[in-house]
Amino acid sequence: MKSFFRWSATLGLVGSTLLGTLLGGNLSALALSPEEIVEQLKAVPVFTIADEEGSPLVASSSEGSDAIAGAFISQRDAIAFVEKLKQENPELGNRVQVVPVSMGEIYQLNQETTSATDGLNFAYVPTQQEVTQALTLLQAQNPDLENFPGVPLFFARGAEQDGLLTIQVEGKQLVPFFFEREHLLQQVGDTQVKVEVIPLEGLIKAFEEGQNDEFFKNVMLVPSRESLQFLRSLNQEQ
Repeated sequence: MKSFFRWSATLGLVGSTLLGTLLGGNLSALALSPEEIVEQLKAVPVFTIADEEGSPLVASSSEGSDAIAGAFISQRDAIAFVEKLKQENPELGNRVQVVPVSMGEIYQLNQETTSATDGLNFAYVPTQQEVTQALTLLQAQNPDLENFPGVPLFFARGAEQDGLLTIQVEGKQLVPFFFEREHLLQQVGDTQVKVEVIPLEGLIKAFEEGQNDEFFKNVMLVPSRESLQFLRSLNQEQ
């Protein structure tokens, strides 16, 4: 994995103004098309629970509300969920399995549901370890914070400058957002950085709002090490 990343010495490619916008300011000038959003998300695998016919397992919902299905960031978490379900409800648990899909496909399905009168929504299920890491970072500034609103994405700033740390991939400068804090730290090595965190759902919302902007085209989502291993296993099977 380290051979894939070459950490750029350019810290000022993206300044604090853009990041401040991303974290909750005026997003009206920043967005991607639906096709570009799918392109950004499709490299990240997520893991759903479905029966043999491919119908997802849904959570019970109140009358008139959309059904909710989980899209686990971690394959291990999805497998553990199925094993627990087999113990608590063997009839149901033995009829379902873990089904990998791309995050881009989940986004498309959610968009189709949004335009329908009723339907199925997928909710991303983060790993508890990364939620804990995210809360630890944020509680340093806000000790009263109790919950993290979604799936954590970790990114780095230069310790001495305020710009985002970038990577160079095939000659292009990209801004990486990691699903694991430790994975980010592993990649930067001895480089002094400040690690910050935002919710995946907030980044997707920023993708959607306003007009096209080059910053979001240069965002790179870096799957967890577990997910990268899963992707490598798929390549070996082909």
